[in-house]
Amino acid sequence: MMLPAFPAAAASRPKVGEPAPEAELTLIDGTKVKLSAMRGDVVVFNIWATWCVPCRRELPTLDYYYEAQKQHGLRVYALSTEDSVPLYRLKPLFEKLHIQPTKKIKGPYGAIDNAVPSNYVIDRAGVLRYAKAAAFDLDDLNRELVPLLNEPRPV
Repeated sequence: MMLPAFPAAAASRPKVGEPAPEAELTLIDGTKVKLSAMRGDVVVFNIWATWCVPCRRELPTLDYYYEAQKQHGLRVYALSTEDSVPLYRLKPLFEKLHIQPTKKIKGPYGAIDNAVPSNYVIDRAGVLRYAKAAAFDLDDLNRELVPLLNEPRPV
């Protein structure tokens, strides 16, 4: 779950409304997953830190939302910044979460303007639909994700 402490360069940062750049996630167990392999699902990348109070409120909400919506094609990946606590100390948290524990991400997805939490939402067709440095609450999740989850999977 380690990310660079610096954000992606503004010129290379993913842009809302455009195809989401490829990313490769490395899960805690070492498995690698590519964003392109998730086409057809709605994907959320959540960048957080253990010291971030809004992040600590947001993570359980995201986890609950994921558990309730995963059967509709939702995937959520929470990635902590490198200035967070060591991975081994997060193990008790990972054991409680339904979200897939993620170690790192390769690609232009980082903390937006060096702020956490930062969230990216990619639709079923692979288009970036949301990118903001702000915590989601339940109303935000419903407003941003329900319309995307209601879209048909691309053929």
